Amino acid sequence: MAADAGALAGPTPRTAKRPLGAPLVTGGIAVTYLSLVVLLPLAALAARAHEGGWHDFWVGATNTQALAALKLTLALACGVVLVNAVTGTVIAWVLVRDSFPGKSLLNAVIDLPFALPTIVAGLTLLALYGPRGPLGVNIAYTRAAVLLALLFVTLPFVVRTVQPVLLELDRDMEEAAASLGAGKVAIFRRIVFPNLLPAILSGVALAFARAIGEFGAVVLLSGNLPFKTEVASVFIFSQLNADNTNGAAALSLELLGISFLVLIGIGALRRWAIRHDR
Repeated sequence: MAADAGALAGPTPRTAKRPLGAPLVTGGIAVTYLSLVVLLPLAALAARAHEGGWHDFWVGATNTQALAALKLTLALACGVVLVNAVTGTVIAWVLVRDSFPGKSLLNAVIDLPFALPTIVAGLTLLALYGPRGPLGVNIAYTRAAVLLALLFVTLPFVVRTVQPVLLELDRDMEEAAASLGAGKVAIFRRIVFPNLLPAILSGVALAFARAIGEFGAVVLLSGNLPFKTEVASVFIFSQLNADNTNGAAALSLELLGISFLVLIGIGALRRWAIRHDR
C-alpha cells in the first residue's frame, strides 16, 4: 500500500538549483558597472588631486578659503540634517495619520524638489526672498539663504523614507499601550520612534549627501562671498574656472573622504537601531 501511495503521489520534486555560473555573471556585471560609474571616476579624481605631488595636494587641501568653504558646507549640512529629521518626520506623520482637505495635493508637493532642476529652485527662492521679493524679506547672499535652499532640495528624503514605515506600522501595539494607560508621548517614544529611527537615519544620510554636494540651488543665493557664504561646491567651481584643477580636485577629494566617513557613521547607527530585528 505504501508503494502504491508513493506511485500515486508521483516523483518527489527536486530542489531547484541555481546554475553555478549565475552568481559569477551577475557579480561580474555589478562590479563592472560600479567600476565604470563610481570607482574609475573616483580613481581619476584621486590621481588628479595628487598630480602635483603631496605638497601641492596639501596646499590645495589646507587653503584657508577652501577650509572656510568646507567648514561652512559641513555646518549647513548638519543644520539641514537636524531640521529635516524633525520636520520630515512630522510631515510624514501628518500625511499618514491625519485626514484633511488638500492632503493629496500636499503629498504631491513634497516631491516637487525632485522634479525641479536645482537651478530653477535657486531662482525661485531668489525671486521670493531676494531684494525684489513680494514678501519684503531679503535674505539673499546670506548663510540663511543657503540653508533655506538646502532645506528645499532635501525636503523629500526623510518624508519619503519615513512615510512607508508609518504606513506598515502595526497600530495594535499603540492601541494596546493606550489601553494600559500609556500617554501619547510615551507611546511615541517607546513604540513608534524605535520603529521609525532606521528610516529617519536613512533619510538623514540621503539629505546630508545631497546637501554637501548641492550646487545649482545655492549658486544664485549664496553670492559666492569668500569666508561668508561660499560653500564647497561653489568654491570648487570657481577654482575650475580659474584653471586650478589641482586645488579643485584636492578639496573634492577631502570632501569625499569626510562625506564617506559620515555616511559610514550614520550606517553604523542604523544597524545599531535595527539590531533587535535580526
